[in-house]
Amino acid sequence: MLKRVLSLLLVLLLFVLAGCTNSGSSSKSEELSAPAEKVELTISAAASLTDALKEIKAAFEKENPNTIVTYTFGSSGRLAKQIEQGAPIDAFLSASKKDMDTLQDKNLIAADTRVDFAANELVLVAPKDSSLHIDSFDKLSPEHIKQLAVGEPESVPAGRYTKETLEKIGLWNKLQDKLVLGKDVRQVLTYVESGNADVGVVYASDARISKKVKVLAIAKSEWHKPIVYPGAVTANTQHADQAKAFLKYLASKKGKEILEKYGFK
Repeated sequence: MLKRVLSLLLVLLLFVLAGCTNSGSSSKSEELSAPAEKVELTISAAASLTDALKEIKAAFEKENPNTIVTYTFGSSGRLAKQIEQGAPIDAFLSASKKDMDTLQDKNLIAADTRVDFAANELVLVAPKDSSLHIDSFDKLSPEHIKQLAVGEPESVPAGRYTKETLEKIGLWNKLQDKLVLGKDVRQVLTYVESGNADVGVVYASDARISKKVKVLAIAKSEWHKPIVYPGAVTANTQHADQAKAFLKYLASKKGKEILEKYGFK
């Protein structure tokens, strides 16, 4: 009798142990099959990069399905100020070294992640149907134009390069009463497209994406500082690995092909 009871207890014990083992395996299986949490990457970028970065976002997210990219576009100077004030940004893509240098000097970017990923040219544009015959920046004169749209030099890199160019050729002071200032380079382009300015100074990449303007002249590179686009991960990001992966993609062969497609060098 005792032997029979012990046999039954042994069977029950084996049954309980088997159940626990299956439960543990099930929990581990569920744990392994749980989808990875998606990360939202917030990137501040110069307005001139708008169209190229939209295509890069789609390509990057396709290869990195667990990362969602969100952009904040504007003038590099204004975006740098926002980062200084504590805006929750993961990476900064600037249209000038100066604004990136400002953040680096204040230890607001991870300096070892900084990379120059593109370059550009400064061009003089007019509405597509314009009858103006100006084939060089140094032929701009108050007698020839009514309004000249440029970026605000204090916060817009394109405006800063424009000021350098016009000062170099002795026209900045002469054209002061003709200036129409834009908050970023895309607003300058809009002024010319809409006819609110008969000429404007933008990047070659901006002129390339517009069907409403034509290029009259290209500024000589020696007239202004090199137009270089640096990118970097911010110092306070909570998503450093994903931000680094985005910058790596931006500087990759695929990233460069997209940037070149939109007129960047």
